[in-house]
Amino acid sequence: MNEALIKFSRMRRLPPYVFAQVNELKMRLRREGRDIVDLGMGNPDLPTPQHIVDKLLEASQKPHNHRYSASRGITKLREAIAGWYGRRYDVDIDPETEAVVTIGAKEGLSHLILSLISPGDVVFAPNPTYPIHPYSVIIAGGDLRSIPIERDRDFFEDLQTAFKQTWPQPKMLIISFPHNPTTEVVDLDFFQKICDFAREHEIIVVHDLAYADLVFDGEMAPSFLQVEGAKDIGVEFFSLSKSYSMPGWRVGFCVGNVEIISALTRIKSYLDYGIFQPIQIASIIALNSDQSCVKEIVDTYRSRRDVLVDGLNRVGWPTDMPKGTMFVWSRIPEQYIDMGSVEFAKFLIREAEVAVAPGRGFGEYGDDYVRFALVENEERTRQAIRGMRRVLR
Repeated sequence: MNEALIKFSRMRRLPPYVFAQVNELKMRLRREGRDIVDLGMGNPDLPTPQHIVDKLLEASQKPHNHRYSASRGITKLREAIAGWYGRRYDVDIDPETEAVVTIGAKEGLSHLILSLISPGDVVFAPNPTYPIHPYSVIIAGGDLRSIPIERDRDFFEDLQTAFKQTWPQPKMLIISFPHNPTTEVVDLDFFQKICDFAREHEIIVVHDLAYADLVFDGEMAPSFLQVEGAKDIGVEFFSLSKSYSMPGWRVGFCVGNVEIISALTRIKSYLDYGIFQPIQIASIIALNSDQSCVKEIVDTYRSRRDVLVDGLNRVGWPTDMPKGTMFVWSRIPEQYIDMGSVEFAKFLIREAEVAVAPGRGFGEYGDDYVRFALVENEERTRQAIRGMRRVLR
């Protein structure tokens, strides 16, 4: 660790950034002229739909939109969020008290945790999972406890066991389905069990619904807020990054329990002046206009998924077809399993010229896996398959 950071207590609590090791090797080989197919970072490459861009351009020409905006989001965007939830999930959201716009889901979630969690508070989160879910707890000074999430385990049973073995009792549970990186999808019965458990034990539930639209083969991704009693104990985040291919725009929102939304709104009022207003206006168009662009984006990811998974299986790397997200989560082939995910990811970069995300970066329970992001076109994906065929032959 950088010696200059040792005296900073929050920095000491953060582990080394696992992905940096792989990224450094990828960039070094690219500088040497190697053509690395990057399936590592989940950075959507598809352009934002043109009608959303056009609205941004129009709104940005109006000088009054250049002023400070509203930290909690402009009224019409919060109304659009409420309308989107009503149409999509039949969930009533009060735009005044139950919705707040965030600078992407990552910013919103991390500041929510900072507003609710005090040093020593226990928080449950899946392992492996998206890094900000556990690290936001660590930054806030909370006590993180991991719940394993794997296909051959029952997450709810593991949650109940962890609760019995934990003291003090947990204050919060952070979940996200469809799940990054494991790609698992759940149904409303699962959410109802989570909600009933949380209400019984007075646990706050924070659900990250970033991949709401990215489900395939007839699967559906329900909202946590659809189940009875969810608003009593929980909130849900959504991001426009994936569904509308707006990752760099940094637009998300949080909806649900009035008191929790109030806490996030208040802390944000001290920290930011809101998103650039033309971006918020364009986001209204994204939520309110024809949603065929979302279907086109999902179809593209589905096609890339099919090419990648079919190719992996053909070259001798058994991989399940994911039901959702923009990722493929694959167990390291047996002959390389002892390398661990970080060294195996480096091996793939050097020998196959393919960059993937090591599963260890999502938690210790992910170390037997790597994650592929569906962020290259089909031609480049097939190039990656050819590179891995050379390695696995």
